Amino acid sequence: MLNGKFAFDLQGAQLLLMLTSCTSLCLGAKPSLVSGKMSVRTLPLVFINLGGEMIYILDQRLRASNTSDDNSEKGVWSENDRKRVMNDIVGTMFSKAFIDELLKPQQLYSHRTLKTVLTRLAHASIMRLNPASMERLYELMVMAFKYQVFLCPRPKDLLLISYNHIDTIREFVKDTPVVVNQVDETHRKIIEVYSSLSEGEFQLLRQTLLIFFQDMHVRVSLFLKNQVQRPTGRFALSTSGPVPHGIEVPGLIRTCNSKGREVRRSEFPTGGSYSSPVREGCFELHGDRVTRLGRNMYTLSHPEETRTSKAPSVKTSDAPNLLAKEELNLLARLMGSMKAENKTKVEAGFQINLFTTDQEEEEAGDPSGAEDSMSGVINIQAMQDEQAATELARIAGQFTEQEEPENPYCNKGDDLLAMMDDL
Repeated sequence: MLNGKFAFDLQGAQLLLMLTSCTSLCLGAKPSLVSGKMSVRTLPLVFINLGGEMIYILDQRLRASNTSDDNSEKGVWSENDRKRVMNDIVGTMFSKAFIDELLKPQQLYSHRTLKTVLTRLAHASIMRLNPASMERLYELMVMAFKYQVFLCPRPKDLLLISYNHIDTIREFVKDTPVVVNQVDETHRKIIEVYSSLSEGEFQLLRQTLLIFFQDMHVRVSLFLKNQVQRPTGRFALSTSGPVPHGIEVPGLIRTCNSKGREVRRSEFPTGGSYSSPVREGCFELHGDRVTRLGRNMYTLSHPEETRTSKAPSVKTSDAPNLLAKEELNLLARLMGSMKAENKTKVEAGFQINLFTTDQEEEEAGDPSGAEDSMSGVINIQAMQDEQAATELARIAGQFTEQEEPENPYCNKGDDLLAMMDDL
């Protein structure tokens, strides 16, 4: 097995190859339907901030699964495993060749392309994520960064958010000097590239980010718990607090004469409670960033706070719906002899699948991943009844239209779905 700097360079080369392919696709793609100019300096900040959020979440999940230091229990991540995963991901993420390609002026990638690159990055270590987990992970990453961009006081402060991510990542790998040097070198390049940007270029960068986030409205349990997100998935922004650095507190109107001298002052209601700006954060390699945006918000959180949901939750009663049960029994009688049971029982016969894939069905049937009680769920089992089948065959023979023969090998409720399509 490869290890050390050579392994990081090899994994970074694989990411670099993917990044180059993505760049070629973007350059050959049709122009965006969004009007106006887009920033070509957005991609590096998006990748670093989303990558930072991914590392926060993975670290939190690995710590939650760590119950022993010697990995004596099967399926338990030890502290050494966690550090190894962090070193592998960070070492690949900040490899020199990959960062050099990333910092070239280019258009921002689509969500699908970014998810592919970040999936390859997450799999740069011994850890593996299934597609469903990666989908949830990407949603958490995007919504966290979106919230930080929304709260960013000035467009230039997007750098402070990025530097907070880099500072925290550096702390994760502080015991590995080789990886720390990679992080420091990347940080210096970021400072060199973005320190010369004007206020207008930062505003264009922020506008590009807002366009990138505009269709993402995923509910995050941590945001809902802190009441900063509504059930619709949109953020609830406060109209109070300190104003950005270099800006005066609103509420005052100054009237000047033709010579520019102030002759009158008046006040107006602002609709919020604003205060003087706080001191400006440090934009150097090390220093106090002042803002907390971009720091690890999962440090004191619980594992359940990294869950996402795309639809508002609806509270349901644990008591079974008697009318629904009778309707299911009627459906069973119409289809033959079927028995409604309140317990799961594996038998040969009819199966109704409410999910599009087997994986979703297995996950939904896993008690450890379910939030609601499953005691009120009614399962339908089809049983063979020769007498009922004979009677149904006699009645069916009275119709002039010839029905197609039943496929005995159908699965996942195909017969039931076909019957519903014919209604």
